[in-house]
Amino acid sequence: MTLHVFANIVTPFGTAANNRAETEGNITTLQKLIWQGKTHSTVSAEAIRFALRRLLSGMEEGGTNRTFNEDTRINEWQDREFDRWKESSKDMPFIDDDLLGFMSAEAAKEENSVGSANVRRAVLEVTRAISLNPWYGDITFNAASPGATPSAAKKDAKNPVPYGTEVHATRYQFGMALTPERLRVHSRAAQAVRAMGHLRTVAGNHGRFLYDFSPDAIVLRITDDPAPRLLYCFGTDDDGKTVNAAALLARMEAHDVQANELILGVSDLHWKIAADFKEKGVEVLGVKAAIEKACGIIDEQLSAAE
Repeated sequence: MTLHVFANIVTPFGTAANNRAETEGNITTLQKLIWQGKTHSTVSAEAIRFALRRLLSGMEEGGTNRTFNEDTRINEWQDREFDRWKESSKDMPFIDDDLLGFMSAEAAKEENSVGSANVRRAVLEVTRAISLNPWYGDITFNAASPGATPSAAKKDAKNPVPYGTEVHATRYQFGMALTPERLRVHSRAAQAVRAMGHLRTVAGNHGRFLYDFSPDAIVLRITDDPAPRLLYCFGTDDDGKTVNAAALLARMEAHDVQANELILGVSDLHWKIAADFKEKGVEVLGVKAAIEKACGIIDEQLSAAE
């Protein structure tokens, strides 16, 4: 049987801003979509993957293949041609290439010839993050003092430069999927789960804005079922003060998801969600403890299969 690992995460409640969509005049907008008939703010999977790569760089000796240089604002590569993936290579592939995949494409060099592409599909798949509650249109008014930045005002300007920022007080939820046996190095599956549990600067994080993207609650599913069946399972009955998982509990009632496949981690064991899952026979722990429990099970099952 093939082992599959799935998780759904909900962040702490915070104020999101600077998660750039198209700027409208002097208003810095949030990325948004229509979710179940209402406007919600959203954060791309690419932004989450970018933050993950930064965490992965410190998890193995040798770091990651791709590293973002904060000074030059460009990516630096150790193996731009992905030679470590060739059968003849004796070097271990980089952790980010193994987990997050890659694509290097070249156009045809001559007319009527065919281009080439070196592609590895991501083994660690991540969903787009969506706000737990709708966005109701909050905008803050701001004014940059003259000369605050080179772009804030014209030279010798004496008046503040007004601008607006869309903000959203909310939690975000997002999910992941992983099939460890597809990795070149199977032990990296647990490292990926740990990294998902320690996310920090994602998307709109900026010198004037910080949003915690680590889990305030996480439900993990370790199973031989290839379908996740728990993505976007979190909801709220009190505008985001606490969270529930009515959708997942309904799946369990229908016997689509088994209690022994799940581990729930919550930052507050007094939330009703903890009691709901305990009643179903699911182990409930703190967030960090739940992640470590899951990593232990993953490593144990992979070792048994070898």
